[in-house]
Amino acid sequence: MNTKLLMTAASIVLGVTGIALSFFPQEISTLLHAHTTTTLTVILQLLGALYFGFAMLNWLAKDSLLGGIYGRPIVAGNVTHFVIGALALLKVLLQNNQMLIWIAAIVYAIFAVLFSLVMYRNPAKKEL
Repeated sequence: MNTKLLMTAASIVLGVTGIALSFFPQEISTLLHAHTTTTLTVILQLLGALYFGFAMLNWLAKDSLLGGIYGRPIVAGNVTHFVIGALALLKVLLQNNQMLIWIAAIVYAIFAVLFSLVMYRNPAKKEL
């Protein structure tokens, strides 16, 4: 599996989400039909910082050898994030059938499967 492509894609998705949450928390809470409060705004901004930090981690690790025992902490963090996120989004889908949640759930499920495959497979050898 091409882990560089996977890490780059995850970096872009998480980075764009992080920037959006950091700079547009009130607009996002309105889009999600949530009552905008100061506390919710700060929580969304902190979540954006977390997403952007995770994006930077993935971006800086994209050229590293990943898979099996190599880069295991980075891959384990991604597996944990995307599996738990996919399960939480699927739970929300049972109660709230919105297109935005469907898209997020599908993206999370795809990344959860791909990072799980990377975690339990040995990295491919580079041909010389």
